[in-house]
Amino acid sequence: MLGGEEQPESPVVQTPICSRKGCRASATTQLLWNNPKIHTEERRKIWLACADHTAWLEDYLQSRLLWKETLPLSPTALEP
Repeated sequence: MLGGEEQPESPVVQTPICSRKGCRASATTQLLWNNPKIHTEERRKIWLACADHTAWLEDYLQSRLLWKETLPLSPTALEP
């Protein structure tokens, strides 16, 4: 560092991780959902799932009437 200037940090590429509690596996699927009691109809929340937990998380959301759609996780799916 010269003159007290900080060097910009390199962007950190993070691997999407499964949303299942305790799972640290890479996500392969996204589950879109919303809670109609607190979200507008068009709002979509996203949970990520690995291959082992996709069905479990989908069943969890469906049993609570929150599930909307399950899609493959693409590289651009989580970009803002």
